[in-house]
Amino acid sequence: MKQIILGTAGHIDHGKTSLIKAITGTNTDRLKEEQKRGITIELGFASLDLPSGRHLGIVDVPGHEKFVKNMVAGATGIDIVCMVIAADEGVMPQTREHMEICALLGVRHGMVVLTKIDMVDEEWLELVTEDIRDFTVGTFLEGAPIVAVSSATGDGIPQFLEELDALCDGVPERGTTGLFRLPVDRVFSMKGFGTVITGTLISGKVGVGDTIMIYPGKTTSKVRGIQVHNQGREAAEAGMRTAINFQGLEKTAINRGDILARENTLIPSYMVDLELHFLPSNKKPIKSRTQVRFHTGTSETMGNLILLDRDELVPGETCQVQIRLDEPVSLIRDDRFVIRSYSPVRTIGGGKLLNPIPVKHKRFHQEIIDGLMGLVDAVPEGIIDHHARMAGPVGVTFDELLLMTNLPAKELDSTIGAMLNSQTLLLADKESRRYIHLAVFDGLKQLSQEVLERYHRDNPLKPGISKEELKSKFPRQASGKLFTLVLNRMIKDQQLILADDTVRLATHTVSLQVDQKASKQQIIDIYAKSGLTPPYFREVIKRLEVDPKSAKGVLELLVGEGVLVKVKEDLYYDRVTIEKLKDELVAYILEKGEISTPAFKDMTGASRKYVIPLIEHFDATNVTIRVGDIRKLRKRQ
Repeated sequence: MKQIILGTAGHIDHGKTSLIKAITGTNTDRLKEEQKRGITIELGFASLDLPSGRHLGIVDVPGHEKFVKNMVAGATGIDIVCMVIAADEGVMPQTREHMEICALLGVRHGMVVLTKIDMVDEEWLELVTEDIRDFTVGTFLEGAPIVAVSSATGDGIPQFLEELDALCDGVPERGTTGLFRLPVDRVFSMKGFGTVITGTLISGKVGVGDTIMIYPGKTTSKVRGIQVHNQGREAAEAGMRTAINFQGLEKTAINRGDILARENTLIPSYMVDLELHFLPSNKKPIKSRTQVRFHTGTSETMGNLILLDRDELVPGETCQVQIRLDEPVSLIRDDRFVIRSYSPVRTIGGGKLLNPIPVKHKRFHQEIIDGLMGLVDAVPEGIIDHHARMAGPVGVTFDELLLMTNLPAKELDSTIGAMLNSQTLLLADKESRRYIHLAVFDGLKQLSQEVLERYHRDNPLKPGISKEELKSKFPRQASGKLFTLVLNRMIKDQQLILADDTVRLATHTVSLQVDQKASKQQIIDIYAKSGLTPPYFREVIKRLEVDPKSAKGVLELLVGEGVLVKVKEDLYYDRVTIEKLKDELVAYILEKGEISTPAFKDMTGASRKYVIPLIEHFDATNVTIRVGDIRKLRKRQ
């Protein structure tokens, strides 16, 4: 059966609590102070069986202006509102503010209940009724039923229940496929049960034994018991007024305003992007960076309103904004919110969330402004496209997109699958399900192309750049997996060639100038003739009288080609000479079992300045291993 929550709204002392008592028999004013003062301070709860057999949960909210924040908390999750107006007073200030709040929170179904009709005559009742019709013009209650009742005498109560039953038919079913979320509106301890919370389950479902997380603090606990309308249940689903008690959870670990959800399904954030409607009833514009009270779910958080495309917002206008909060909130796209001024406290605007986990935006950045405007009515593909573009090389995960799109997991998975097939998105990390936008990916490919072009231009004699150096040119937010993905794609597309951890453009070839070709042959001849006592390279440069930078490039080319071997800084050998010495060294050790440094010196016939670098070179290339003052073969030859 359809799960429906009925909420009251209206000015103080207009009979909200009396109406609920008349139809349910429950006095929702449970606090001694409420009963003593005759006003509702905290939220009250009851349930009702309608003539059709439909079961409703009821939330009674306070009407006094000092307790509007409690009213906002109670209005979260309601499907139908009863705007209660006393016949002897008519429309009052809190009637108007409650109407604005309900509209801002997205309430679309309701009726006006004209109470205390036993205190006025027929003529006055007609005047008040006409005034109410004028009041509701342009609101979601325009054309809604106006039912006159007396909670004291019972007059009109049957008609009220019939209208309420009919209204329920028009309330759409809530889906149960979304993330489980329950904003906490009450916390208390009960003997034998421990810590108990209550709230309206706004999406998903929860069962006994489930592990839940309390956001934004991320405390975890296990559901010990569930009640719906004072009846024990094994599970509760969206639309139910729900009470849950937990195993081993201290009362101090949870507060009104917290949200219950599955582990690691929500992400606390100190910033949110919003579409804000600034109420026409405001007396003056609001400036950027104004401190405001941000109400969403059952929470109230202080924050600063950041206008991104203007310096002030005029009454009646709507725009996209960012709010930077003093405390984190854990929300999802399309959550409704209300903003109230810091002082004096009154409702000034509200709307719905566009992005619950944004980065800090710069003001007057046109791409940001256009992107947020596009999010307002975007289809799922457009929302994903925007967030993937804005995420840049960091990418965006599946879990983040669940919050950014407010889509059921299966629908999101299907949408992402279609975008992967069209290659609008690419999977950058399978394990974390992190996605990169094609435009970002192409940008990294272009960056690689430009880095290599510049490198080849500056180092024409080098075969290419090392993988690590190329990776260092990527944005620091780019992961190693993303770098590898870009590299492999460019290799597959025959744009790059990777050889021995050296990357080059497929079009790059080493090209020597005429003077470098001459230098190359001269350097080869010098090292081939010098045997085991070659000159240091700085001496070669002086002998040839060539440009040091040009000669260094030729040298590195010869090393890369394997013609020369670098033994230590500035000391190079002809490869044939080194290989011949290696064979002699191995043969000697195989016969003798070991070799000492003096014996190696006799073998080479060279001075100590060559002997030590040579024997250390063979150590470094895993031919020999030093054991005390002698060398042995590192492995059998």
